[in-house]
Amino acid sequence: MDLAQRIRRRRRRGADRPIVLDYEPLNPVAHVQEPVGRGPIFERLLDHLDPVFDGTLPPNVYVWGPPGSGKSAIVTALFDRLKSMTVQPHAVIHTSTRAQTTELPTFVYVDTRTANSEFQLYHRALQAVSKGDVPRQGVSTAELRSRLNEAISGGPGVVLAVDHVGESESLLIEDVTGWFEPFGRSVSLVLVGRPPDSDSEKWTDAEIEIPGYGQQVLIDILMTRGSDALARDALQHSQARQIASWAGGDAHDALAALFGGADQADAAGVEHVRDKDIQAGIDAVPTPCVPLGVVLSLRDNRQRVLRELLDLGSEDRGSVTATTEAIAAIDDIDLSPGTVKRFLYELAERGVVERVSSSRTKGHGRPPSRVEPRFPTLVFRRLYDLQTSQR
Repeated sequence: MDLAQRIRRRRRRGADRPIVLDYEPLNPVAHVQEPVGRGPIFERLLDHLDPVFDGTLPPNVYVWGPPGSGKSAIVTALFDRLKSMTVQPHAVIHTSTRAQTTELPTFVYVDTRTANSEFQLYHRALQAVSKGDVPRQGVSTAELRSRLNEAISGGPGVVLAVDHVGESESLLIEDVTGWFEPFGRSVSLVLVGRPPDSDSEKWTDAEIEIPGYGQQVLIDILMTRGSDALARDALQHSQARQIASWAGGDAHDALAALFGGADQADAAGVEHVRDKDIQAGIDAVPTPCVPLGVVLSLRDNRQRVLRELLDLGSEDRGSVTATTEAIAAIDDIDLSPGTVKRFLYELAERGVVERVSSSRTKGHGRPPSRVEPRFPTLVFRRLYDLQTSQR
């Protein structure tokens, strides 16, 4: 938080002050420049990447950990810092322990939630190493591969971080490694994903495990982010401890619960986050929970359907048919009932929503199923509304 923001916080005291001064620090998908309590993990990653400072690329590595352990936050923070050292063409580094001048490789981060094909991976990498624009149309995947190979041949190479591999609707580890195998030692992969399963036993390169957050570290994260986002003394330490104990080391779910609770308190016009607000925030994060980043990576029309779903009354959510008709009847949604129903089934297949069988006391046949969200509802509602208001 910068000095100007600190001064604004002091000036906005009083009975009518808002509790939430800035939603961004509470956003579970917003990453900070220096994640709290992850110093040893940064050291392990730097140990692995250390060869780049001697002019060679490290072997591929798989960085894995449970949901909400900060994998993306750590990798993006590290790559942002390394990229800042290579913003100029032919960037070099001088150190006191290395006498030679070394040209660093290009560091590229790609999220497979928004780039989930071979073409898109090549395109992102080529954009990073090229001076001009890279066409998205009128060029084949093979042509992009050839252009990328030509752009990096003879140079220091590329260290490519590919995040969220192995997720539903994402890319498989073996696919990504296969696509970049033709580049040989010119590309080093940092793959980021969930704990390996039986399908990942073929992985033979280096691995770095990122464990879930300990409770005290998670409390520190909540208090630090809360201090940046909320009015002074709006959040109590005991409330952060309650969230951290419930979240079980998952920073995504913990931040989503705090976001939802603070938003509830802000809407009520109270001066402090109340315990019932914290409970409301927790209740709005289902278990298991689909990461908010997955929901926000959906196309706009799918997000619109989800947003309208959250405002439906219980009578309109008793079955898929009732939900479909209620959403399609909204004046400006411009989607047919058939399209809405198809979206709902697609979202159910991805796990973003769940079809839950409704109880039935009379009638025959299979009971209807209602649609239940499996993502942080209060957070998504607020972020969607804020984004819509800024358009």
